[in-house]
Amino acid sequence: MNWKIDFSASSLKFLKQNNLEEHFIIDKIKLALRKFKGENININLKKLSGEWEGFYRIRSGRMRIIIEFQFRKNRAHIEEIDWRGNVYK
Repeated sequence: MNWKIDFSASSLKFLKQNNLEEHFIIDKIKLALRKFKGENININLKKLSGEWEGFYRIRSGRMRIIIEFQFRKNRAHIEEIDWRGNVYK
């Protein structure tokens, strides 16, 4: 199954400002998808609630990735990437 991964403008801006590659984020998403399949993967993944209902958070050190998985469409949309204190604002 092939997944389509979309980045929001703000997430691409964060990657550019911090000299990070898209592949770093894509690798984290691949790990999350393997965890959803039931594999024993070491990734800090959490379903969000409240204002971010329907989104998941992937934690990687101080960085947070807010992502929406659309399982029926095999699509992942990265809404926000930012540092820990700023991402939920």
